[in-house]
Amino acid sequence: LIFGTLYPAYYSYKAVKSKDIKEYVKWMMYWIIFALFTTAETFTDIFLCWFPFYYELKIAFVAWLLSPYTKGSSLLYRKFVHPTLSSKEKEIDDCLVQAKDRSYDALVHFGKRGLNVAATAAVMAASKGQGALSERLRSFSMQDLSTIRGDGAPAPSGPPPPGPGRASGKHGQPKMSRSASESASSSGTA
Repeated sequence: LIFGTLYPAYYSYKAVKSKDIKEYVKWMMYWIIFALFTTAETFTDIFLCWFPFYYELKIAFVAWLLSPYTKGSSLLYRKFVHPTLSSKEKEIDDCLVQAKDRSYDALVHFGKRGLNVAATAAVMAASKGQGALSERLRSFSMQDLSTIRGDGAPAPSGPPPPGPGRASGKHGQPKMSRSASESASSSGTA
């Protein structure tokens, strides 16, 4: 990292600061070669890591690229990279434009799908949440509600009057408060 990125980055900064075109071009060639090396290294590491002295050879290669005596990055750039990129520049530009268009289309497509999934999840959560809330409210009897309210009002002796907020039992029968169900069971009518 020190030899391959930090050292060249600092000297690239100095070249930009001094506005020395010669140094600037030299470091631009290095970064192009280093980018290609890093890309190739991703694949060669998988297949050649078992090779003896593989990592030492990589370090030596980076030192060769950096050396002002060997001018390795300038040599590779001028002999191989520049001629190859010059001859394939039109095809590369076309591929990049197509990739940009495809990536935009894919982003729009997956964005729409993501919004649909999120909306569906929100609707499902809301419907389940509403159902859970109504079930929770139905589970309270009138006496439980008066106890929660804490006003100490006595529970009504008979069944509560029918109304829209009244809960019903399993078979559509109205639920009775605890005192009403006790009096009904003691009189023998259930």
